[in-house]
Amino acid sequence: MNTAATNHQPILDVHAHVLIPALQQTVANADPEGFAALQALEVRRNGPESMANSGVMIKERWLQLTDLDRRLADMDAQGVDVQLVSPSPSHFYYFAGAGLALTLAKQANEAVRGLVQGAPDRLNGLGLVPLQHPDLMVEALEHAVIECGLRGVEIGSFAGTPGDPEHTTVELSDPRLEAFWSRAEELGALVFLHPFGCSLDERLDRFYLANTVSQPAENAVALSHLIFSGVLDRYPGLLILAAHGGGYLPTTIGRSDHAWKVRPEARRCAEPPSSYLQRIFFDSLVHNPRELAALVQAAGPGQVMLGSDYPFDMGSDDPVGEVHEAGLSEADASGILAGNAARLGLTAAAALTARPTA
Repeated sequence: MNTAATNHQPILDVHAHVLIPALQQTVANADPEGFAALQALEVRRNGPESMANSGVMIKERWLQLTDLDRRLADMDAQGVDVQLVSPSPSHFYYFAGAGLALTLAKQANEAVRGLVQGAPDRLNGLGLVPLQHPDLMVEALEHAVIECGLRGVEIGSFAGTPGDPEHTTVELSDPRLEAFWSRAEELGALVFLHPFGCSLDERLDRFYLANTVSQPAENAVALSHLIFSGVLDRYPGLLILAAHGGGYLPTTIGRSDHAWKVRPEARRCAEPPSSYLQRIFFDSLVHNPRELAALVQAAGPGQVMLGSDYPFDMGSDDPVGEVHEAGLSEADASGILAGNAARLGLTAAAALTARPTA
């Protein structure tokens, strides 16, 4: 354990992924047309050059995405004691029909449980829920948390195809999600917001803008839906963790505050939007020490936790070092590396046990 710098608390990475090949095979077999349409959408959104480079990257990092021993060795090299592991967001499969969607969520939950059981002193896990079917999300959440003993679930920034009359888009402000937010709050389940895909589509199909611009933009949009719609007012105990430092929102929140002051349609939340940053958790993956320091200033040092996006190329190979490079106080750095996660119970799992059904 790499605990010397964190007052004997384990250093915990809240943003790490696992690839589940069997899950992709399940969806490809059950809905080949839908899966082919998803692949075509990805080509349209990313462009051929990025798709080719991503294929090479996944091939090179396949062992890291699928092999437990390699994962643990890389964690040791990074100085990370515990990972909170979530499925690759490529496994969201938000096109799937109701029956298949629930099957996929439960299969993913069980796969993550199996990974955690292989190293329960080093890993915690997050499952999946079918965001495109709000009426099924509570069942999938309870399966992840109560039956599989996971710490929560991972969701995307939206589900559906905006502007497509044949598909209903689900934004995080959708009233149909109220039962999900309520149950997540009751269970103390962490909801990890991780975008995958962007409704800007072909506008971002070159220069890898489909990742570099879309991920922070989607984070900003999704978090704004949560804030402005009053979800965080109605469920003050809800535990939201935003990937990639929350994207563009935390350090440009002044414009949101101004809109809240001058526009009646932007006053659906009880307080200025910036105040909700202290209720949301963010990972540290912003790739720049100045931006990490600005995120800490905007959200507060108690709301930021270490994140690497292991093992993807847009992640960090030295997440601990990047926290230290931000010039934070020793107490703030220690909180990001260990203390803030420990407050949420995100330490070594030790063993998977059934969670209370509160």
